[in-house]
Amino acid sequence: MSEVPSFTITLQQEQDFDFRVKFDWPDNPDLLLDEPEPLGKRHGPNAARLVAAAVGNCLSASLVFCLRSKFKQNPGPLRASVTGQLARNEHGRIRIGGLSVRIELAEDASVLQHLDRCMAQFEDFCVVTESIRHGIPVDVEVVDAAGRSLHARREVPALT
Repeated sequence: MSEVPSFTITLQQEQDFDFRVKFDWPDNPDLLLDEPEPLGKRHGPNAARLVAAAVGNCLSASLVFCLRSKFKQNPGPLRASVTGQLARNEHGRIRIGGLSVRIELAEDASVLQHLDRCMAQFEDFCVVTESIRHGIPVDVEVVDAAGRSLHARREVPALT
């Protein structure tokens, strides 16, 4: 059986809604997250913005991979923008209702060979976007200071 890759990040509350994120790569700087007003003070992006950034980054990287690695093209520096739309669900809770991603190539399409083939397949390379589109099972557990489980919800299938 092959090993399934995994990663772990750590979040530590600093004050109010400020959380410091520590990544599992030793040389990565920490990231400060916060909520917009009235809950937080916008000291950093919130989780919805990180989701949008992850989708935009993953799609852009997937397109670069397709053009550079698969078809040996040099697309120049890409630019991407992601617009998130918030919506309320049937219970009145705010959710990410949709993300619109716009990726801008630095070159005219006519100078890039096999662009049509990349357009047909690059989204499929994007781990984040394809995961979100199909739903992401999430395990949640809340424990107290002594390590006692106060709440647990399991959705992720056990590895066999």
